[in-house]
Amino acid sequence: MTDAESKLWSHLRGLPVGASHFRRQATIGPYFVDFACHAKRVVIELDGGQHGEELHVQRDLRRDAYMRTNGYRVLRFWNNDVMQNIEGVLELIAEAMSAPLPPTPDPSPPLASLVGGGGHKRRV
Repeated sequence: MTDAESKLWSHLRGLPVGASHFRRQATIGPYFVDFACHAKRVVIELDGGQHGEELHVQRDLRRDAYMRTNGYRVLRFWNNDVMQNIEGVLELIAEAMSAPLPPTPDPSPPLASLVGGGGHKRRV
């Protein structure tokens, strides 16, 4: 894990999310995501500077579209946001966790437990 992933993981484990919990390096379809809460349908991705390059931007857009199509909300944060403003990042994550679940896609995707498991980068 990167320093930012380690820092966020240590905070996510203490986040009061009821019966839900986050997994790190979770699989959803053909993708590995940094963190996922399958019960709340939330994916968290942490991005370094290379994600600002056009090639990575296009890949991230395809990944995010896949996640949204399968009923997930995607939260993207820059590594610097996690390292310098963890409270703001956690606040946005808590908001996503308490929001109503996104509508189920039609047709419904397979259950997360069977497949291994939508959004833009947010500045905090």
